[in-house]
Parts: sequence; C-alpha cells; structure tokens
Amino acid sequence: MPLITFKNASISFGADAILDQSNLVIEPNERIGLIGRNGAGKSTLLKLIDGQLQLDEGELLCQQNLVSGRLVQHVPNDVTTDVRSVIALGDPQRGELLTEFYLQGGGSEVLQHQLNECDAWALDRQVNTLCSKFDLSPSAPFRQLSGGVKRRVLMARALVMDPDILLLDEPTNHLDIDTIIWLENLLLGLRCASLIVSHDRSFIDKLCTRIIELDRGQLSSWPGNYQAYLNNKAKALQEEERHNAKFDKKLAQEEVWIRQGIQARRTRNEGRVRALKKMREQRRTRREHSGTARFNLNQGGKSGKIVIEAKRIHMRFDQEIIVDDFSCRILRGDKIGIIGPNGCGKSTLIKLLTGELKPDQGSVRVGTHLQVAYLDQHRSAIRDDLSVQDNVSGNSEITINGQSKHIMGYLQDFLFSPARARTPAAKLSGGERNRLMLAKLFTRPFNLLVLDEPTNDLDYETLELLEQLLMDYSGTLILVSHDRTFLNNVVTSTIAFEGAGRVHEYIGGYDDWLRQRSLPQAAKPVKQKNENGARKQQKKPGKLSYQLQRELDQLPDQIEQLEEKISQLQTKMASADFYHQDTHTIAQAGNQLKELQIQVEQMIERWEELEST
Repeated sequence: MPLITFKNASISFGADAILDQSNLVIEPNERIGLIGRNGAGKSTLLKLIDGQLQLDEGELLCQQNLVSGRLVQHVPNDVTTDVRSVIALGDPQRGELLTEFYLQGGGSEVLQHQLNECDAWALDRQVNTLCSKFDLSPSAPFRQLSGGVKRRVLMARALVMDPDILLLDEPTNHLDIDTIIWLENLLLGLRCASLIVSHDRSFIDKLCTRIIELDRGQLSSWPGNYQAYLNNKAKALQEEERHNAKFDKKLAQEEVWIRQGIQARRTRNEGRVRALKKMREQRRTRREHSGTARFNLNQGGKSGKIVIEAKRIHMRFDQEIIVDDFSCRILRGDKIGIIGPNGCGKSTLIKLLTGELKPDQGSVRVGTHLQVAYLDQHRSAIRDDLSVQDNVSGNSEITINGQSKHIMGYLQDFLFSPARARTPAAKLSGGERNRLMLAKLFTRPFNLLVLDEPTNDLDYETLELLEQLLMDYSGTLILVSHDRTFLNNVVTSTIAFEGAGRVHEYIGGYDDWLRQRSLPQAAKPVKQKNENGARKQQKKPGKLSYQLQRELDQLPDQIEQLEEKISQLQTKMASADFYHQDTHTIAQAGNQLKELQIQVEQMIERWEELEST
C-alpha cells in the first residue's frame, strides 16, 4: 500500500500554480530525489506532506497513522535550549513536557505524572540513543554549536519519532564533505522512505532510486538516479518541443481557415470551429518551459604570471594551529579547490593567500595587476532592506565585458523578472539570494575569482551553467566547496586540510585527492612548482646508481613537458567551438587528457620514490 498519494492536486500562490492537477505516489522505503527550479515549489510539496499546508483542490491520501520527520532547510537562530530539548521537540506533544523537565532539572510531581501518563520516558531514551549515535553532547547549548553539528542535531530531531517517511530540505547545505558522507551512510541504512531536496549531485546519485521533478506545476517521475534523469529528460524536452511545434503549426492553419471570409463561412464545419476554440484554450493555458540563466563572467585584463606565492606560512588562533608550514605557488589560469572540515580554517587560508591577513610566520607574495572578486559564504554584501535591482547597481545601465546593458535585462539573465527585481532581498529564497550575489559579483571585471561555497541552494541548471563558465574561465580561481561533483569538474588542483594544521596540495579534484591520499608513501602531495610549472627537486642524502640518478634528474623536465601539453589541450578544449566537432574527436581529446594526467601522476610517484631512496 502506498505511503502517500496525490490525486489531481492543486495549490497556488499568486498567479502561477505550484501544483496543477498533479499526481504522485510514494511507496514504503523509496529514496526519492525531488528536483526543480528555485521557486518551483519543492519546499511547498514537503509542507503539504508534513501537514503544514492544505491543497486548494484534489486529494492527498496518506497511509493510516503515517509518521513523517522533516529536516528544515534553514538552521534556526533563535533556539535557546540544549541539544536534547531540540531533539525531543521532534515529538511536539511529549517533547514539550520533556523539555520542561530538562529545564527544571527534575520537575514537579504534576509534571512527573504527566510524563508518566504519556510515556515520555520512551522518548527520553530515544533522545539519548540518538545523541550517542550522532556523537552529540545532550546538555550542550544548541546556539553554541557549529553549523555542521547543528545539522546533526536537527537530523536527530527528524528521526526521533521513527518516521515512515523522512522529508529532507537541502540537507547538505553548509556541511563539510566528511559529514555529507556520514549522512549518506546514515540514510542508506534507514528503514523508511525519504524525499530529498538537494543540489548536491553526488549525494542524489548515491542515494536516490527515483527522481521526481516539479516543473511548471506538474510532477513527473523518472526511474534511476540523477544521471539517468538527465539523459531521459533531454529526450522528453525534445519530444515536447516537437509536439508543441506541430500543435502551433496546426493552430496557425486553423486560424487562417477561420478568417477566410464568405467562402469559408458557407462551408464551415461547426465541429471544426469547436475544435479550434479548444485548441485556443490549450495554447492559452500552456505553461512554457522557463528560460535558462545565461550570465557571463566580466573578465578583467591579464594578471602577472605568478598570482600568489606562499612560503612556509604559519597561522594560529588562541593557541590552535590553523596552518602549519604551508607553501604553494598559484599561477595565472590555475583553478584551485580548497577542502576540509567546517571550522578548519579554509576562509582563513583564503585571507592569508589574498593578503587580507598576515601570517604569524612565513611570507605571502601577491602578484601584479590583480583584480579580485570575492564571494563570501555568508553573502554579507547583500542588504536585505534594498531591492534586488538596488543591491546590484544604483544605475539603470551597467557595463559587462565592455558592453552597456540595462539593469533589468541583466537581471533577467539571472532569472529575475522585472517584478522580482523590485522585490526586497529579504524576501528571496536561498537560491535566489545566491543568484543575486553572483549578479552583483559579476558586474565588475576581475582576473582572480574567489568563491566560498558558491553552490549552496542553486538549482541544477544554474549550477551547471556556473560550472561550465568556470571551466571556460581563463583567469585564476580559488574555490571553497563541499560539492564533490563541482570540484571534480572545475578545479585543476586541490588544497586539503588534513588535521592539526597540516595543509597539502594535490593534483586534480576531489576524487583525485581521495586516490592520492590513500596511496603508499611514494605518492605524497605535489611539491611547490617553479615558475615554469615543474616541481622543485629536493635532494635527500643517500646514493643512487648512475642510471637511477640520471632518471631522477630527468624527471622534472619530463613532468614540465607533459604539464605544458596538458595546459595546451585544456586551452583547446575550453574554446567555444571545440564542442561543435563530432563526438569521436571530442571523446578522443578527453581520453588524451586523462592519459597525460595519469602519466604526470605516475612520474611524480616515481620521482618521490627515487628521492626517498
């Protein structure tokens, strides 16, 4: 028997329907990914299932005694209680009594009686079990916890009533990668259905057995994970376009017929007239596929070849070592990803590298002709009291890549309609705030782009457009992200925080880092590059045979040559017309790039092995 069934469900806010005669069935133990544009109504659907909203029309049928648990999108800032109280309130009735008991440190006889009557002690045992399972301190004040730990507390609250269906609204937002993987494993082990709204493609791919898309008021079901959905959706959109074109052609022919005058009226078929009226109504009520974001980066002039050079920098706060003896050289065109647990110091490292902070020891040299654009994770540049338009620019005209553009036209590229552009920023959704920040950031030219968690709340289409823009971007990029797919697709090397102030740089994205960190001692992090891209050789005491010593001496030049080939191939693949070629040529270039990268990695491993001999 289905857990939940929507039958001809409709609900509207304003002119457009969130659900328009929609149908959906959710079975027990399904793991469903719910996707759709920002503002399409995903959170509204979760609230309908959770009972917070009611349908305007249609039916929502739930299995008898259905229990749902919900993880909300935004972490509350006004909670003054401790961890166990927050978790207990996942059961609204018994949780309030239990919270009062926790606050009083025991409670009166009346309260004790009420707790016994409703069996609140079973809830108390469940709270303690979840605290132990999630490694939480029951008496810790909630407001003093880090963002990641707060999300774990809220996850425990969603599970405290042992739900039949778990509703997760952007569960990975502001979580570090280790916590996201922990959450993945937790959800895989649960025996309940889950409906997940998430922008994290790796997360959705690993967990979901079905994708539900909310598009223009309709719910459509796609078996398989996100990759399978992408393939099938592209085919469906092509079919929809063909059907609409055929329909519009037929309608145009009928409109010509109805206007032919006296001769047509003599032979007019009343059935044909009724059919035409019906077609007009169908065309009037058709909801077109929304436009795609189409923004561009406002690139500045070329910076110097060396963008940033850090030598043996050391930084600590309150006796805690943040960065210990870290060196790196960032060259023009490098795309650097920074990963690590929440609170480890990623934002601090960015400030050190860009010269905003000075290290306790070591030095940082910032290159010449730099134009820096910085997107901070708190989006502090947005003023809630100003409209979208006024946040971006106080003028009606802006200049992008040397061309003048009206502010309304520019904002429409970021999917803000004129009406939405006049809306105060305080009323925007999380995804809209992120698009607003990008719109504001890209109004001025830059050649060093620093993005701190840019993917939070973005819908998939905007996320993939930003991803492609960054891949094609010819300037230098420093990116902090917990989105593994985004990192794999964009960055050329990864700086990883590995505990106790240890910070190392690795070639490639997140998956490359995983592979390299698990390799034996020979495959250590990449060494500092010299100005031409090759790693500096650091000789160690010990003797090698003549042949091995010669091999060791030749490796830096060989690595440099391969890296130059990789750079040339990446530049070629980043050109606008590269993907206009046949698929065989494109695939051949991709395979060649992978082979060259593997050769470089193997040479570095061999170099490390010979050095340590």
